[in-house]
Amino acid sequence: MSQTRTQSAVESAANVAIGYTVSLIANAAILPAFGIAISLSDNMAIGAIYTAISIARSYCVRRAFNSIQWRKSHELH
Repeated sequence: MSQTRTQSAVESAANVAIGYTVSLIANAAILPAFGIAISLSDNMAIGAIYTAISIARSYCVRRAFNSIQWRKSHELH
């Protein structure tokens, strides 16, 4: 059973939301160790840009794998 496009988008968004939170925490902890000062608002803005990119990437990869699986299942019949 494969996912619908909506289910793929929801799963990708949830996954990336968790990643966004982790990245904010990681940036706050790691960047100062390299001498890079960044405000919370800048951190959040940069994170939002990468989050949008990540959602699109994750969705496309998921759909590609579902397409491959669909083709394989229809070749066997």
